[in-house]
Amino acid sequence: MTKLLSPSTRRGLDDTKILSGPFWGELRVFLAVAKAKSFNRAADSLNMSQPTVSRAVRRLQDVMGAQLVIPTQAGITLTRQGEELARSLRDLDQKPFEISTDLNAEARNAEGTVRLVVGEILAGLFVAPALVAFNEIYPKIRLELCTPRDRVNQRDNDGDLEVTAVPPNQPDFVVQPLGFLHMLPVATQPYIKRYGVPTRSNLSSHCFLQCDYYSTIGGIWKPWLDLVSQGVTTHSCDNLLTYALMVKNGLGIGLVATCAMADPTAVPLDLDVHIRAPLYVMAATGRYSTKAVQIVFDWLSEIFGPNVPWFSPELRLELLPRAEFLPTLAQLMGGLMQNP
Repeated sequence: MTKLLSPSTRRGLDDTKILSGPFWGELRVFLAVAKAKSFNRAADSLNMSQPTVSRAVRRLQDVMGAQLVIPTQAGITLTRQGEELARSLRDLDQKPFEISTDLNAEARNAEGTVRLVVGEILAGLFVAPALVAFNEIYPKIRLELCTPRDRVNQRDNDGDLEVTAVPPNQPDFVVQPLGFLHMLPVATQPYIKRYGVPTRSNLSSHCFLQCDYYSTIGGIWKPWLDLVSQGVTTHSCDNLLTYALMVKNGLGIGLVATCAMADPTAVPLDLDVHIRAPLYVMAATGRYSTKAVQIVFDWLSEIFGPNVPWFSPELRLELLPRAEFLPTLAQLMGGLMQNP
């Protein structure tokens, strides 16, 4: 029989070798046994075999130098040391819940205005719809949505946070990589009806739409710029939402994000151009120290994260939830769209 020691089991919990290494597992198993008063019932609750549970309890008794349980025909009985350890573990087991509850209450009471700089398409299609649920959780945080004044120098935009496709190159910023914005050349069915299907061999007879955003950022847009140079640029603008509407109205071939392809009239073109732009959320270090900014920072990491189909690392058009996205896109387009 395991030798009983006089020092209390609670003091045994202060031993670093108990609350480290493999012994967290044994403590978890023992707590399940103490609650169930049975090796078999504890094994069921832990999805383990009964012999595995018994061995874990024996290892814990050996390392603590104390008998913790006494097997009986009706189940198990806890010794005095076992009762004391079980009480300590129940308190410890309750702590994560208490901490989580306190943190949730603190987050819910967070307040302040957060200036978020984000492009009009991403703001309209993703941020604005998600604000309804956000407001229910954080009713005291007010978002001020702003379009970027400078697409290259984030500091000049004077935001608390910014979602950007420009690789951050500024010091004193907290930066979190997000997912990827996939962009393809697109024409609408009305355009194709008038001019035919654009192919690599007939680009010189096709109309292109250009946006200032694509011509000022740099190397990532080169495949698109090379494509545009082979046709005729008929119109251009400096606003991505206006640009999307120009493409929608069949004025020419445009480079648009896959989220715009929920439009049933949009036809992605096989022209060997696929812009895969990594997205980032960034905050000035000084502003990131506020609770409200941290909450919005984490929220944006979920909205634009790589697990969201629109922003996954690999482009899979067939997996995009286009039908679910159609009502939101129709609202953004001002009711110009028709259901398929």
